[in-house]
Amino acid sequence: MLKYARSQPVGFKNAIERVAIVGAGGTIGSHITAALLQTGKHSVKALTRKGSSNTLPDGVLVAPIDYNDQASIVAALKGQQLFIITMAPTAPRDTHSKLVQAAAEAGVPYVMPNHYAGDIDNIKLGEDTLLGPVAKANRDEIERLGMQWIAVCCGFWYDYSLAGGEARFGFDFDKRSLTIYDDGNTKISTSTLSQVGRAVAKVLSLKELPDDENDKSLTLSGFLNKGVYLKSFVLSQNDMFESVKRVTGTSDADWTVTYESTKKRYEDGLAQVKSGNMAGFGKLLYARAFYPEEPNDILAKAQNELLGLPDESLDESTKVGIDLVEVLQRRVERMAA
Repeated sequence: MLKYARSQPVGFKNAIERVAIVGAGGTIGSHITAALLQTGKHSVKALTRKGSSNTLPDGVLVAPIDYNDQASIVAALKGQQLFIITMAPTAPRDTHSKLVQAAAEAGVPYVMPNHYAGDIDNIKLGEDTLLGPVAKANRDEIERLGMQWIAVCCGFWYDYSLAGGEARFGFDFDKRSLTIYDDGNTKISTSTLSQVGRAVAKVLSLKELPDDENDKSLTLSGFLNKGVYLKSFVLSQNDMFESVKRVTGTSDADWTVTYESTKKRYEDGLAQVKSGNMAGFGKLLYARAFYPEEPNDILAKAQNELLGLPDESLDESTKVGIDLVEVLQRRVERMAA
């Protein structure tokens, strides 16, 4: 039954003011944290490992936790209204569940699970990329424990994926080489890291509930147990290549281009994963997204206009991606994952 702000107890404030986050210094977490702070509407509490050397922005409340001490996580989450989980794929498998269980014990009503990917309703894509069943189990656990979730459906991170090596969008900037999947014309949905941060901040800055039955404005409650869909660009590898050449001042003659079947890349990556070599995961994940008959495209569901998200410059975002190359190369475990 839909709840209204007017029926809440005296003292109820119709806003999400207290937000906790795991991974505030990470790839996507840092952008979400920055966007939340910029609104001036939220206190942001970062749950960090004791002894962590991550540098966090001014204004972030730091709460050191011990993943082997559930009570420390519960204590950090007490009084928080929404909990955002961002984690590297290399995190121990049970970490997400530990965090969700602690959130339930602490009385946190809303969780944004560790899902920053494609369409949660595309079951086949989720199964093929191996991510879907895990994400579904995470959401089910949140509901089972009496909380509600909001998942971020943004496609691949454009700048991060461009910078992340040949296994992602096919670019190796050190070698100035490019692997094009099939003919390079299949378009997929992508979002920049900053656009994801803006989208999360927009949703969390909405009123929590409608004022009354006549209030038809956008509220956070309208996104509960659903995905927030957004995009920056819907583009092909050939589109990316044209942008890269513009930004770097290069031409076709400066690049070594090879072609490979998406089906072959997917099967090769899957075989690597099945043999225990997780370096194949990135290969299968990105190859599957570019299948011509079923690409990872969420354009039809994108809520950019609804959320008031800005249009972005492709070439400016490409430059951000190229500048990320050296940063990611220093994080070997991410590249392997």
